[in-house]
Amino acid sequence: MTTETLIPKDKFDYETVDRLKSCSYDQIESIIPELLEWLQDMNWPISQPIAEYLLPFFEKIAPEILKILQGKDEVWKYWMLVTFGKITKDKLVLEEINRIAKNPTQEEADNEVSEIANEIIN
Repeated sequence: MTTETLIPKDKFDYETVDRLKSCSYDQIESIIPELLEWLQDMNWPISQPIAEYLLPFFEKIAPEILKILQGKDEVWKYWMLVTFGKITKDKLVLEEINRIAKNPTQEEADNEVSEIANEIIN
């Protein structure tokens, strides 16, 4: 099985998500960015199962989460905070959450990203 076969093809690709569940972190490490793309909108059917699969690996994928939180896609940031914010112990991710809570960009404030960040730090 190649890593390409572990990347869902569409938002209903439950078959691929089921294959993912039997994989170790080492097997999926190279496709973490692609898997996180499926968490851009947690209303997509396969988003929740992928998020649940990734939760145990959070500290290992924290650098990728940090990139998202430092990016410009506020909806994606929102879902990253909702999904992973309360469980993180990663210092850099926590610093970014703190920054979003205390000094959000206008876009972060407009998209309620700062509200979620405030809930996490309080």
